[in-house]
This record gives sequence, structure tokens and C-alpha cells, in this order.
Amino acid sequence: MDVTDALARLLPKLTNFPKLPLLDGSRNLIRDAWHLLRLVPGGATLFSRLVGRMAPYTGSIGAVVVTLAPGHAEVHMQDRARVRNHLRSIHAVALVNLAELAGNVALAYSLPDDARFIVSGLEIDYLKKARGTIVAIGTCPVPRTAARATYDVHVSLRDMSGDEVATCVLHSLVGPKPGTDRDPGQVN
Repeated sequence: MDVTDALARLLPKLTNFPKLPLLDGSRNLIRDAWHLLRLVPGGATLFSRLVGRMAPYTGSIGAVVVTLAPGHAEVHMQDRARVRNHLRSIHAVALVNLAELAGNVALAYSLPDDARFIVSGLEIDYLKKARGTIVAIGTCPVPRTAARATYDVHVSLRDMSGDEVATCVLHSLVGPKPGTDRDPGQVN
């Protein structure tokens, strides 16, 4: 009995339980993990913790990915003491961390299996003090190939009343994963 069969037995409410993704780097791990974990109770939290383990600084804000789709992500961050500044509002760096998380998971989910990316720059504008739960919406173009290109990823951060507290643009360099047919052999 493999792990998928064991999970399927433990989760009888799920039908057509997907096969577990390959973890050899040949596929899009973010997309595969989301598709698998969103089906189980608490899956969004588990997925968010997985992302936090992959990028520990990002995980430090305790945000939860709520929605992922091609070119789109929604991420929530609760207002708590560890993300606040001395003015009892959410710290600017916690907000930029949230913006980067929302933009990065939107882009990572949207990449072809043979692509990877890195943020090469960003701009953020803080519009008002952030208090309460903050919702980050990341939107991006959907790369069709792993060809080397720069994509702008836009993120809007809003409080629960709908007021925009910050906007961010991530400049992300997409290119082929090492060892793929499209990899020119360059070390980046």
C-alpha cells in the first residue's frame, strides 16, 4: 500500500484522490501541493506551513494562502503582536513580506513545470496604517514557457474594511530550471 492509498483510506469523503506529486523537481511543486492539500480539512493552513518551511523568513508572519489559481493568489495575515511595530500597527516589513508571499505564490503556481523564478526587485507604497487582518491579492501574467523573461507581479493589500493599506510590484525573473532542455547552462 502506498502513501496515496493510505491517505485515500483515511479520507473516505474524497473521491478521485489525486496521486501524490513527484518530488524530483520535474514538476511544479507549489501547484501540485496546493491541488493535493486544498482537498483536506485544514489544507490551506498545511500548504501555508509548507511554504513557510521552504522560505522560513516568509513563514515568520504566519500568513495563510486562501486561494490559488493561474495568475492569482489571496493570502491573509492576522494582526498579532509579532507583526506589529511600536505604533501598534502592522510593521512595514511584515506588509512587504506578505506582499512578496502573495505575489510569489501567484507566480509560482502559474509557472510551467520546467520554470523557476527569483524576485529581482520590488516597489511598495504604504498608504495607511495597517490594523486587523490584512488580505493580500497577488495578480500576475501566466508564463507560457520557461524562456528567460521579467514579469511584473502586482499585489494589493487591504484591511477588512476594504481600504487599501499598501500596493506592491514585484519584478520577477523567470527562466528554465537547471538541467532542463531549455537551460542554457548559465549559472545565475
